[in-house]
Amino acid sequence: MTERTKLQVAIVGGGIAGLTAAIALKSHAGIDVQIYERASKLQEIGASIALGPNGLRTLDQLGIQNALDESIAFRNTKTRLPHIYCHYKTNEVVLAQKHVGQVDDRHLTSRYHRPHLQQALLEHIDPAQLHLGKAFQSVIFDNSTEKLFIKFIDGTVATADILLGSDGIHSPIRQQFVPSSGTKWTGWVTFRSVFPFSHVSHIPDLPEEASHFHGPDRTLFQSRLGKGLYTVVGSYQSDPDAADAPYKDATWNSDGDTKVLKEYYKDWSPLIRAIVDAVPYTRIYPNAAAHGLDTWVLGNGRVTLAGDAAHAHGGAFAAGGSLAIDDAWAFAASILEICPKNATVLPSGDDIARALGVYERTRKPHTDRVLSTVHEGNKAKVANIGKAVTDEELRARIVSGSGDKAWIHEHDVQAAFRDALAKEVTSSRTEARL
Repeated sequence: MTERTKLQVAIVGGGIAGLTAAIALKSHAGIDVQIYERASKLQEIGASIALGPNGLRTLDQLGIQNALDESIAFRNTKTRLPHIYCHYKTNEVVLAQKHVGQVDDRHLTSRYHRPHLQQALLEHIDPAQLHLGKAFQSVIFDNSTEKLFIKFIDGTVATADILLGSDGIHSPIRQQFVPSSGTKWTGWVTFRSVFPFSHVSHIPDLPEEASHFHGPDRTLFQSRLGKGLYTVVGSYQSDPDAADAPYKDATWNSDGDTKVLKEYYKDWSPLIRAIVDAVPYTRIYPNAAAHGLDTWVLGNGRVTLAGDAAHAHGGAFAAGGSLAIDDAWAFAASILEICPKNATVLPSGDDIARALGVYERTRKPHTDRVLSTVHEGNKAKVANIGKAVTDEELRARIVSGSGDKAWIHEHDVQAAFRDALAKEVTSSRTEARL
């Protein structure tokens, strides 16, 4: 242990994972958390996002109740079903997933407009902690000072004892330590739109609850959101290796064309056509993924990752937000184990490396399983391109591809942390006896 004024934690990336990690550490007077965000203005790009019971429970435990408020979180309160999968022609429900465990009403799967969720998190952040316009360039560990020196593209440098990279799916921090971990387009593109509910309120038989509609080669998701908003998410799957693949060179959050959207769904049910016809605009989001990492403990045991930076899954059954939140909680819990509030000295480098090891053992087995499941699903989607599918086969595909995912959405991060901590203690005792 080393005597210092405060343990310095630098978080690069002001998204869901980064903000949640900062909130989870904020009550410790001996930990100084600073957030560095590349954007000059902190505003979440994107459209809608879902949080499952796991992420919502974690937010609740951290005291972020405003993020669970029904004014911004839309839930399927009538049926309490987290996911409803429907037929593209008949609109009938093919699969209705249920929560497996006991789920409180406030922890029912919720849909948000991304900026609403981010603003709810920001309300718990001291503005003095947040540094904008800080695009990460590199990080080195200085042996003489035992500090990380984090350099940004604007030429400024920050020091820290620990660095959490929550800098997104194309994470420059991840790529500094694992150059081969760059992302690749999966061939899947989504067309996301968020607009006032008034645009669709005239449609007869509009679903009251969030629903996924599946066709032979694409899907469409529709849901109300908080504050009188509504979202429509279409999709298109192509072969990412095809030279003429549509949207091969598309960029994230770029302008889409509602005419194309209407063309994609022209043969679907009258209800879906009416919904799509009402969409006032759409934006394009090409989906990317990367392989799993061998380890999350990087940079002399002082650097780790969270959220998409740690597990660039390329689509995770609408679970990405909750995965990020649980990452953040587990990271903070691991740090608090080695830096309790009553400590008179702060952690050594070995202590920090052990804490990040506990964090990795808490999260990586679970997210590795998610990665494997998602990547196998992506491969299957590409393999099915152009294949004729009967109605019976389509229904079977909906059930098999969207079946029980409670192990993702209801994962207990606290139990996983206790297990990882117990294994760390057992391992330390074994080493001491040797």
